[in-house]
Amino acid sequence: MATSSQVARLQRRIEAIPQEVRKAVLPALAKSGEELADMMHTLAPEDEGDLKASIAVTMPGASTPAYSQPGGARVAAELEVLVTAGNDAVRYPHLQEYGTARHEAQPFFWPAVRLLQKRLKSRTKRAVAKAVRDHWNKS
Repeated sequence: MATSSQVARLQRRIEAIPQEVRKAVLPALAKSGEELADMMHTLAPEDEGDLKASIAVTMPGASTPAYSQPGGARVAAELEVLVTAGNDAVRYPHLQEYGTARHEAQPFFWPAVRLLQKRLKSRTKRAVAKAVRDHWNKS
């Protein structure tokens, strides 16, 4: 698989992070993923509830549901929490989000991301800074 120099540089930087710091950041990532999923549940249009039920949070090392949006089935990396909508029974989240020629868009996914983006970034930055300080003070 071809990677750019930026991706390779990022991978080297992530690998250089001590294991203790990585573990300390996971609770903040999980909390952010759950908060984002809750906001998506709130914003998702109410129908039979299948779309809301398909919103899932995938923790590091786990696989996202097949046919989930965005991206389909994939395994979350070590410091990655994925929030997806859709599964093998609900294959229409992208149509709901963007609309079709016959159906007006009812966005729920990206508005939730935009609403919480600053808050989630801040939480992650605080968790990383605290974990690094704690690790630094132990050494």
